Amino acid sequence: MDKYPLYLDGRSVGELIVTDCGMYADYRAVCRTAGPALLRAYLVGERTEMLLGVLAPEGGVFTICRRFSRRETENLGRLIRCEARRNGQQAWERVSDPEQLLSNPFFSHMLHGLSGVLLRREGDRRLIAIPWDAAKPFPMTPLFCFAKICRMESISYVIFAFDGREKPLMP
Repeated sequence: MDKYPLYLDGRSVGELIVTDCGMYADYRAVCRTAGPALLRAYLVGERTEMLLGVLAPEGGVFTICRRFSRRETENLGRLIRCEARRNGQQAWERVSDPEQLLSNPFFSHMLHGLSGVLLRREGDRRLIAIPWDAAKPFPMTPLFCFAKICRMESISYVIFAFDGREKPLMP
């Protein structure tokens, strides 16, 4: 049996338990909190992701149990985590050239040279997550008041949100 964190909005709110059953594996996601909308659980691997299913109330938590064959999950690569997402919410994607995310030269300059930056789109909003080490300067310091700090996969991130016109928003 292996355990992985289950995240919702960048916070660890539960766990995914994977039990080996020979040619199959049982996946049980348990979420200790739910948002105001229907939540779907996704298996997130190092190469891609796949829908686990809709979390349903059960004994004060929200859960889903599924069995998949090894063949069905082989495209994931190594399993990293489980994510609970609201309907239509996109996954975080790793960005190789973060300075290309925003056309505003001031913002683009602040993103230049950063590594490990993540992006998620929510309608016309762009969420940009920058890895943060408390011993180093705060990223995009002029936008400090618009930052939200969270942990994903035991890494601290500073999250900034921008609207379609690249105006900073509260995340």
